[in-house]
Amino acid sequence: QVQLVESGGGLVQAGESLRLSCSASGSRFRIDIMGWYRQAPGKQRELVATSTSDGRTNYADSVKGRSTISRDIAKNTMYLQMDSLKPEDTAVYYCNAVSITSSGLRIGDWGQGTQVTVSS
Repeated sequence: QVQLVESGGGLVQAGESLRLSCSASGSRFRIDIMGWYRQAPGKQRELVATSTSDGRTNYADSVKGRSTISRDIAKNTMYLQMDSLKPEDTAVYYCNAVSITSSGLRIGDWGQGTQVTVSS
């Protein structure tokens, strides 16, 4: 199991920026995909952005153009730079990591989440 620790959340005003970080440790296997998901009150958890170990990225339409996901593979750390934040970005943001075992099995792990609140 991979331990994932998020940081960087907080309270900001609309239009401001935040940078979230996710540090992964304890992985016995290669981490392939890392991603950010978010869950607003009363809503389902949704994808924000993902990044594969070979550099491919994917973004939800709602954040495309305003957010940038990046990874430091050597440090097993992932970042999410969010600009031009909107009140609808308010949610708990979760880090996710998918590891691949030697037999090809994929294992997913979640962090505890970090709160992002955007005031209007």
